[in-house]
Amino acid sequence: MDKAKTIRDAATVILIRDAAVRPQVLMGQRGAKAAFMPNKFVFPGGAVDPLDGEVPLASSGAEPCLTRLGEDARPGLAQALLVAAIRELWEETGQILGAARAWQGDVPDDWHGFSQTGHIPSADGLAFVFRAITPPGRPRRFDARFFAADADRLKTDPDDFSRASDELSHLQWIPLDEVRRFDLPFITEVALAEIAGNLPDLGAPAAVPFFDNSDEENLFRRLGGRGPL
Repeated sequence: MDKAKTIRDAATVILIRDAAVRPQVLMGQRGAKAAFMPNKFVFPGGAVDPLDGEVPLASSGAEPCLTRLGEDARPGLAQALLVAAIRELWEETGQILGAARAWQGDVPDDWHGFSQTGHIPSADGLAFVFRAITPPGRPRRFDARFFAADADRLKTDPDDFSRASDELSHLQWIPLDEVRRFDLPFITEVALAEIAGNLPDLGAPAAVPFFDNSDEENLFRRLGGRGPL
């Protein structure tokens, strides 16, 4: 499989705290040897795994995000995207978006640590706010959906990263008015600009911005809107 040509579905979480005062966003730095965006400061996120669609998701709070995603995704992908977002947040930062509930049935390997906290994944508070496809010619390509959430939704201490993997280093809350001092991917800057323009509201926009690089022509359009901008 040529990873440079295959476009994988992915999910990213933009966590904001103190949205009405001095907003801060949770970010970390990718490793220097990473194949995709080395050394860049990014939001927690990653590709959808094959089993993400089978992981139980607390029904409370999943709407309207689940339906909104389903309007622009193949059947079954919407829930997998939400689960992937929560899983990646947990793996890369040790932070939990969940509901206090025991798992039913076998717990997938990737979720053992999460389940031991007494939670199942919950999309409560997640809003679908941005979508972007990696341009051609990159070593990895993703069709990424970005989800925003208020840090108050976390079930964990937002400053405790002790359970994070080593995939992201220098995990920190960065004030939005300082974030451009960091080495950011272009698409991250675009997503942050969209978020900042709507603060303190962290809900889903009426039309979700979509940076579409699926073909050679780049289009910036809005899902639910009137097409290309």
